Formats: sequence, C-alpha cells, structure tokens
Amino acid sequence: MLFNSVSFGIFLIIVFLLYYIVPHKYRWGFLLLASYAFYMNLHLWYGILLFLTTGLTYILAISFEKAKTPGQKKRNLLLGIIPLVLILVFFKTANPLISRINDMIAAGRLSIQPFTLVILLPAGISFYFFQSMGYLIDVYRGRTSAEKHFGYYALFVSFFPQLLAGPIGRADALLPQYKKERPFNYENVTYGLKLMTWGYFKKLVIADVFAITVNTLYDNVYSYVGLAFIIVTVMFAIEIYCDFSGYSDIAIGCAKLFGIDLMTNFKSPYYSFSIKEFWSRWHISLSTWFRDYVYIPLGGNRVPKWRHMLNLLLTFLVSGFWHGSTITYIVWGALHGLLQIIETLICPKGKPRKKHFIMLPVTFILLCFTWIFFRANSIQDALWVISRLFWDASRPLNYLKTAAICLPLSYFQIAGRCLAVLVLAVYDYFALKCDVIKEFSKQKFFIRFPVYILLLVVIALFSPKGVATEFIYFQF
Repeated sequence: MLFNSVSFGIFLIIVFLLYYIVPHKYRWGFLLLASYAFYMNLHLWYGILLFLTTGLTYILAISFEKAKTPGQKKRNLLLGIIPLVLILVFFKTANPLISRINDMIAAGRLSIQPFTLVILLPAGISFYFFQSMGYLIDVYRGRTSAEKHFGYYALFVSFFPQLLAGPIGRADALLPQYKKERPFNYENVTYGLKLMTWGYFKKLVIADVFAITVNTLYDNVYSYVGLAFIIVTVMFAIEIYCDFSGYSDIAIGCAKLFGIDLMTNFKSPYYSFSIKEFWSRWHISLSTWFRDYVYIPLGGNRVPKWRHMLNLLLTFLVSGFWHGSTITYIVWGALHGLLQIIETLICPKGKPRKKHFIMLPVTFILLCFTWIFFRANSIQDALWVISRLFWDASRPLNYLKTAAICLPLSYFQIAGRCLAVLVLAVYDYFALKCDVIKEFSKQKFFIRFPVYILLLVVIALFSPKGVATEFIYFQF
C-alpha cells in the first residue's frame, strides 16, 4: 500500500476516524493492528518477519536487566545484533549474487544451469531492523529502559507511517508518546494535512515528473552524450531529494494526525556549504544512526588523525553497503567518506569553517558527481556518463543542440519544471529560518486558502497519471 495510492487514502481516512472513537487504553492496539494490516497488504510473510524481529529484540532487551555479569549482557546483545545483521546482509546480497552467477553461466565460465530464484526483499526491512538494533544498543548502554509492554514495543517497531522508509525513531522519543493520552487536536490535524500535501507536491509534481526523463537517459546511457547528462544528473539530485523528503513529510504529517511527533528527517540539505553539513541535513535519522552506532563506537574523532580518517571512510562504506551491495553504492559511499576526509584535512578540528558563498555551488556540484554512481545501473554506466559529460563542449552551439535533441521537452514542460524547482528552492530557503507551514498558517484566510487550493489543483493536474510509483527508498 503506497502513500501515493488511492487505497492508502481510504485506509488513512478509516484509521483516522476510528482512532478517535476507540477509547485511549485500546488505541495502541488499534494502531498496532492497523500497522500490521498496512504492512501485510504488501505481502503476508512481511508481517511474519516483522513479528519475529519484534519478538527477538523485545526478549533480548529485557534479558539485559536480568544478566548477572557484563559478559552475559554483551552476549545477549550479540545474540540480537548478529542475526539481524546477517539477515540484512543476506537480503542485500542474495539477488546481486544470483545475478552475477547467472552472468558467469551465460559467459560459459560455469557449467551449471542458470538460477531462476529471486529473493523478495521485504519492504522497509532496513529501516525497522535499524530501529530495532538502535533500541537494543540503547538499552544495553543504559540510555533507555527496556519496554515491558510487548504491545507498545511492537507499535514502536511497526508504526505504519514510518515503517517503510523512516524516519528511524528512537525509543526514548517515541514510546512515551504511544502511552500518553492524545485527544483530538485541530491544530495537529491541520498541520499534518498541510505537511502531507507539501510532501505529495514534492513526490508527484517534482520527483515523479523528473524521474521520467532521468530514467530514459540513465537506463540507456550509451545512446546519449554531453550536456544532457549534466542536466539529468541535476534532475536526479532534485528527484531523489523530493522523493525521499516527500515521503518523510507525508510520514511525519500522517503521524501528526494521531498526535505523534516523528523526528525531522531533512533540513534544506542543498543549502549546505560542505559535505559534512549536507549530512547533518540529509536523511538525519539515518546519518545520526550511523554516527551513534557505527562512527562513535569506532572511536569517532577522539583517536589519532589517521584513525579518525579511517573511521570516516568505514562509516560511509557501511552507509554505501546499506543502500545496496553493488559496486556503485560502495563507490558512492567511499566518495562521500573521501570528501569528508579532505574537508577535515583542509579545515582541522577547532578551526571554524567560513561559509563562503562559492562553497554552496561547489558542494552541490560535488554531490551531483556522487549521485552519478548512486543512480547508474553499473560502474561501467557511471564511467561512461562521466567520460561524456563535456563531449563536444568546445563547440557550444553543438553542445546545446545535442542536449536539446536528447531531452525532447517542450517549452511548457521546461517552464513547469523550472517553476516547481523555484517553489521548492524558496520553501527550503525560508525553512532554514522557520517552520514555513506554521508561519504561513498565521496569514489571513483569504491569503492562505487560495494557496492551499492552488497547490491541490497543481498536484491533481500535473502529477503523472496511472499506476502509483514506488518511493525510491523502498528498495533499501
């Protein structure tokens, strides 16, 4: 059940109406049932794996308090972390490995029959596995108490707005909210609906529209050259941001309807003056997860300089592997690690980094370069794109003419895309300083209402029609 589908709209309306009818003491159970219904609508066995994960981590977290020695406590932690990591590695590597073996068979390097097996990657598994592992580690460290009520803990793991693609929640922030009585709050509901609408605008009007052009070129890279690749790479940078931040906005807004506050996941990341700042604004719940549970345990920056550099690189290599086991994701992660190492060497700890305006476009250009590896279907495709970025650039007119041929967009389509990006840029600029939705809600009715109607009309008219498209991060 996708957020951008009619079935989800019907589901959400029913769950919302019943939620405030159900007595407070039963609401956790109602939300839990709704969350499992939401998830198992995708596939029955998804719910089974989710339940087993929940049960395992629930039991082990409680066992920490019963452990008699630190050794027993650590052993119990490993009994939870290792199976989760191995299962995640299996799902991340199984299909690429099978595909690689089939390629070797086709090339005659193996004398066996090709495999026809395809491993079904459970949607959202990375997100709820990380949320569960983070909970285990926090309980182990004594930062939060083990939740004794299985129902509340199960809801923490499976809450449907954040289940498929985050934000990755922390137990100390979410569990108390599930227990607290939450009466109907008009301001929460209207704020949630406005945030969801903005998320749908980013997903349907920008991300899905840009995806049509991006997919055309990146799925057939050997048919194109030159400026077209620069344009579609910038389009992909905008697409993936609007797709993922759009999901986060919908998830946060949806949770707000039920009085639940999820953490902010994006803070105008393309207004960053460095790669380090970008990662403090991009997918914040995941980047802080890697910081707290990978980077800091490795020693963080409280180690010799060479070790600090290695810790940065290893953390981003793990991040790359989290996205997928193919070499393109590993290279993408390595590039971000190397860029952070270079930044650290240029501006050592303790010396303030001045935010020169020129660093804004430079950072964006570097990010777009790394996005090439993230989006390319193979390392060969990525290298082809890079080698052809400035093909025929010595002849500017031909350079522009080739791009126009490769990107058959009408003036109306170009103007529409530029206008949508301008709206996004203006929103994100003001979002650096304030909560745009909250501040705009203070405007007079005759100013607010036409804008809301216009936004809904634009979504209805200019979003691609047909089957609802998945969000990019569902595959991770």
